[in-house]
Amino acid sequence: MKIRALLCSTLVALVGISSGAQVPQTTPYDHIHLAAADPDKAYDWYVKNLEGLAGENTGRMVFEPFTGGRPLPVQLMFIKGDALPSEGGVIDSIGFSFPDVAAKVKALEAAGAKVKEPVREVPGLWKQAVVVDPFGVKIELVEDRSHPGFHHIALRVADREATTRWFQSAFGGERVKIGGRVDALQYGKTYLLVQQGEGAAPSQGRAIDHLGFGPLSMNTTTAALKTNSVKFTSEPAAKANQFGHRTAYVEAPGGVRIELVEHTDCSWGKARD
Repeated sequence: MKIRALLCSTLVALVGISSGAQVPQTTPYDHIHLAAADPDKAYDWYVKNLEGLAGENTGRMVFEPFTGGRPLPVQLMFIKGDALPSEGGVIDSIGFSFPDVAAKVKALEAAGAKVKEPVREVPGLWKQAVVVDPFGVKIELVEDRSHPGFHHIALRVADREATTRWFQSAFGGERVKIGGRVDALQYGKTYLLVQQGEGAAPSQGRAIDHLGFGPLSMNTTTAALKTNSVKFTSEPAAKANQFGHRTAYVEAPGGVRIELVEHTDCSWGKARD
């Protein structure tokens, strides 16, 4: 799937939401879980080559400093697994913005990434390219100078309209046009793009295993999602050895696995609004 299709044909307008429907308050976007046979090696690669910083605890990274306030920085987390490449799965890719995409592509290729789509100019928008990291994660690179660092997540689904409506009804999000042209749902500093594509596999077991949202109240969010008949694959429960975090898992259309994380007894959980 060409990136042009992603950037010029993403997220349909949410015309399918009835006039009486209420869009919920936006749930903060929280993290992405990447799977790799050697998660420590993957972590080190992202620190060195994509400017990652230490996250909430071991094995997690962010791309902006934690300031003690909200919204919390989006984290990449690494889990061990012999995963299939992200391309071919419903969570197709993640995106980063750098001031010089050509230089970044050259550096990533030298570090072991494969160039899938070379740098090209999108008139009136930005330069962009696509690489695949050594662990099977498809990475889109753009020169969005207004939004540096971690930039977006791209899904590939059979029904863009239904998936877009599902995410907005479940987690809110603001409809925006990136660069005045690219439709997206925005969660804090993170964009969610949805592109049309048939035959994508569920995300679990792929290099991008699942997405994560961070409700401030797990009980309130759980009740709202269940009212909307959202499928829970794991009920809310405390997660051992992680500061008392409460987590749950739900499934979005097309097999998008989503973790809910309520940060509790750690500095991130106590961050001021």
